[in-house]
Amino acid sequence: QVQLVESGGGLVQAGGSLRLSCAASGRIFSISAMGWYRQAPGKQRELVATITSGGSTNYADSVKGRFTISRDNAKNTMYLQMNSLKPEDTAVYYCNADGLRTTPWGSLRDYWGQGTQVTVSS
Repeated sequence: QVQLVESGGGLVQAGGSLRLSCAASGRIFSISAMGWYRQAPGKQRELVATITSGGSTNYADSVKGRFTISRDNAKNTMYLQMNSLKPEDTAVYYCNADGLRTTPWGSLRDYWGQGTQVTVSS
């Protein structure tokens, strides 16, 4: 059974920083891409950043230059360094593993974490 567990959320003042972590555990052979998504109250879930197994990254325009996504493939762990946080960054942040195989011949599956709350006060 594969699990994704996020940590590092919390309450921070505007301009502050937080670092989120996402640890994938269980039987994992490979993960094609991992990403962070967020959902604010009353809004749809939106992409924050993604990173491939090769290290290619993609960011939402709203976080470019402030957030940095990284990944440790050996540990199946992903990070999101969030700097210069704004009140509009307040949301539940979700970790996603896309294209995960549990065996070399297994099918590609998509997994989500349970989410971690980030609240930025003005």
